[in-house]
Order: sequence, then structure tokens, then C-alpha cells
Amino acid sequence: MPQSSCTAKVANIIAEVARNEFMRNPCVDAGLIPPLVQMLNCKDQEVLLQTGRALGNICYDSHEGRNAVDHAGGAHIVVDLIRSLCSKTDPASEKLLTVFCGMLMNYSNENDTLQSQLINMGVIPTLVKLLGIHCQNAALTEMCLVAFGNLAELESSKEQFAYTNIAEELVKLFKKQVEHDKKEMIFEVLAPLAENDVIKLQLVEAGLVECLLEIVQKTVDSDKEDDVAELKTASDLMVLLLLGDESMQKLFEGGKGSVFQRVLSWIPSNSHQLQLAGALAIANFARNDGNCIHMVDNGIVQKLMDLLDRHVEDGNVTVQHAALSALRNLAIPVVNKAKMLSAGVAEAVLKFLRSEMPPVQFKLLGTLRMLIDAQAEAAEQLGKNAKLVERLVEWCEAKDHAGVMGESNRLLSALIRHSKSKDVIRTIVQSGGIKHLVTMATSEHVIMQNEALVALALIAALELVTAEKDLENAQLVQILYRLLSDDRSAPEIKYNSMVLVCALIGSESLQKEVQNMAFLEVVSKLRSHENKTVAQQASLTEQRLAVES
Repeated sequence: MPQSSCTAKVANIIAEVARNEFMRNPCVDAGLIPPLVQMLNCKDQEVLLQTGRALGNICYDSHEGRNAVDHAGGAHIVVDLIRSLCSKTDPASEKLLTVFCGMLMNYSNENDTLQSQLINMGVIPTLVKLLGIHCQNAALTEMCLVAFGNLAELESSKEQFAYTNIAEELVKLFKKQVEHDKKEMIFEVLAPLAENDVIKLQLVEAGLVECLLEIVQKTVDSDKEDDVAELKTASDLMVLLLLGDESMQKLFEGGKGSVFQRVLSWIPSNSHQLQLAGALAIANFARNDGNCIHMVDNGIVQKLMDLLDRHVEDGNVTVQHAALSALRNLAIPVVNKAKMLSAGVAEAVLKFLRSEMPPVQFKLLGTLRMLIDAQAEAAEQLGKNAKLVERLVEWCEAKDHAGVMGESNRLLSALIRHSKSKDVIRTIVQSGGIKHLVTMATSEHVIMQNEALVALALIAALELVTAEKDLENAQLVQILYRLLSDDRSAPEIKYNSMVLVCALIGSESLQKEVQNMAFLEVVSKLRSHENKTVAQQASLTEQRLAVES
């Protein structure tokens, strides 16, 4: 009996034994890995096939097996073998390639270190080439896809994938698939790869979007479980492709793009999944002023408001959140604000004040804040709305949801800053909002501190008598002293704190508090501040304090 035939039989026996999970470690302990790895240098195809099976089975879910193969240098040899066999399309070679890909998959599955090792060996370009050459071979294609799925999660792999024609190969393969499971398999590789902006663009250029739109069209009216799953995956992936600036702009095509038009048609659809994807897609298209202005001028706002209207009662939270995100982004360009306000966006958004869902509350607040920026009339109208202000004050105490808390404070401040209205200040005082603005002045975010100080200065200038008691109770004077004494306070914080101190002197009780603390000393030091505006304000403040004392 020839040596190689005997060797192949032994390897086959080990492969069969190692199919049993309790036998994998004994194989390692018996020292079988180094001789098996040596057998990979054999030229006999049957020996290589059985050896590949044996090593693959020993590595399956076995930490010890993988380590032993790693130490014996098995992965390196297998990667080289795949490289040398890659272009051969005879059945025996394809069978070998399938076994070797499976072996690498078992070797590196869910192990970042070993996956990185394979990536550094350059396995990615080899596997992509393999997929291109052997796309007719279902078993080998499947192995490649599972291997890609394993590797694609790693950040370092995405850079390597971006240098190959993976996008083109996957889209080509995707177009041929009929079975749901096969499509699902390709989706599982596409999703992590599409997180990379370079690959996003490659996928768009390779025609993935057309495939996704076709799936949506075919599955949208179906109740079959597979179709529902495909609709979700395809529309989610579509939204993911729009997260890249270049891929998004390419698909927008100045608002004339057929893809953009198709996505618009999802919003009035009866499928919650498509409504969600449509709204998220609009939010992604609305990432620069040009796109936002075009969309508002072309009636997108009404579509989003109609969508929100459908979800006031049944309250699909994800759709509410997505539609509000889109409106918030659209409200960023200055020219859109007045148009959106006259279209009734503020009223549409206020219908969700009752919501108990923090993600919806957060977006609602952000949308209103964007809308009233430099819109005095709208800020006054909203600021006099006692229901809104009371809800804001309540959310300012949402300790479990920092985002909602921060946005509520910022909106309270914005209502005062943009309206400069006495009525708004009175409404906020009556609802107990002053203490929150004072607390906001101590925020760790300079932008929020500043917004609070400017709002408080307007309160002191316009309605000091009304707010006096609340300002005292919130210990505003002590906080201002701390902000001015702290070397780490930003120049604009020091400046606005001094402006506020000057305004507070108009109240007898607050003036007493100012006099009781060493403000003069702190302010006179600031006269030599490196920032000219701070230094000038310090001189003015010092004069005011000296006169009043």
C-alpha cells in the first residue's frame, strides 16, 4: 500500500474522530498537530484534503486546537496553499480550496487575534480573488462569504477590503441569488463592510442600490417571513449607504436622483419599516445646507408632518424619532426656519409633548430649538406656551436622561435669548424654570454655560423684580463669584458673568449679596486679563461696583 494512501487514511480517521467535541483536546494532547501541519507540505491531493479536514475539525470551537495550529505555523501554510490553488477550477482543486477556507474559518472564528493574523498574512485579497474566479461553485462561494463575515467585523480588515474589488464581486453575486438564505448570507457581509465610507461609495458605484430598491419593490406588500426580513435588511442597508458623505451626495444628484425620489415614496407607504427607512434616509440626505434647502422647497416637510400625524396615536417610537430627526436636520439652514414654521412644523412637533419616550423627547426638543434660532416671533409664541414650558421644567430634572435634560435646559434658554420677551420670562419664572438656568451656568460644556448666562442677563435686564427671589434661592451670586474666581473659566464665561453681575446690582437684595463677597478684588484682577474684551468689561464692572458700594 503506497505511503500517501496510508497517510490520507490516518488523516481521515483523525478528521472523523475530531468531529466529536470531546475528542479535540485529546488530539492536541496526543501531539497530533505538528505532524498534521507537516503533512500540508505533501503534494498528494487526497492527503491535503484529509489533513485540511482534520485540522479544521480540531480547530472547531476549540481554543487549544487553534493555539496548537498557530504554534505549528499551520495557518501560514494553508494561506499559501490557497494562494497557489486559487486560479485552478478543476473539481479536485475546488474541493481542496473549500476545505482550506473552512479550516481557516474554524481557526479564526470569533478570535480577533487570529483574525488579525490572517489579515496581516494578506488573506483578504486572496479570498476576494477566489470569490471572483469560483463564483459558480456554491460550496466554495459560501465558505468565502462566511470567512468574509468573520473578518469584516474588524476595523483593520475594512481598509484591506477597500483596496480590492469586493464591492463589485458581492453585488455581482447578489444579483444571481434567488434563495433567501443566500441573499441573507451576502447581506451579513455587506452590512459590516458598508460601515466603511470608501466601501460605501464602491457599493453604490457597483449598483447595490438598484438591487436593494428592487428587493423593496418585490417584498413591500408581502407578509411572508422571509420577505419581511429581506425588506428590513435591504432598507436598513440603504440607510447605511447614505451615512457616507460621498455616497449620499452621489445618490441625491441635486435632488433629481431616481434613488432619492424612490426613497421619498417610502414615507407615505403603509409599511412601518419603509416609513422608518424613508425618514432616516431623509435625515441622512439632510446633512448639508444645499440638500436641506432643496428638500424644503420641494415639499418634503409636508410628507414628514403627514407621517408624524399617522403616529401621534399609535405611537411607533422609532418612526416618530426618525421623522423628528429629519425635521431637526432640515431646520438647520437659516432660510428654512421661517418656511418650516409657517408650514406648521412647531405645532406638529408639539403634539408629541405627551411622549414618555426619551429618544422622542430628545429629538422634539432639538427640532424646536433649531426652529426658533433667531426667530423672535416663534420663540415668543412657544415661550408663552405654559404647557410647553412646564414640560421643559419637568424634563430639566430628568436625571436618568442626560440628553433630554441638556436639551430642555438649552431650549428654555433659547426661548428667552431669541424672544427677548418679558412675557416669556414671566412664564418661565411662574413654571419654576429659573433654578434650572442657574444650574446650567455651571455645566461642564462652555456652550451651555454661555447660553445660560446670556439668558440670565436678559432676565436681569428685563424682569429682575419678577425673578429676584428665584435667582436668590438658586444662589446665582455665589455661582458667579465661583466662575469669575476660577482660572479655568473660558473668556466668554468671565465676560458674560461680569455683564450679569452689573445687571443684578439693580436689585437691592442681590446687590447686598454681591457686596458681601469679594467681587471687587476678583474683578480688578481681571483688568489685566490677556483677552481684551474681558479686560475692558472688568474695568466697567469695577467702576459699577465701586459706585454702588
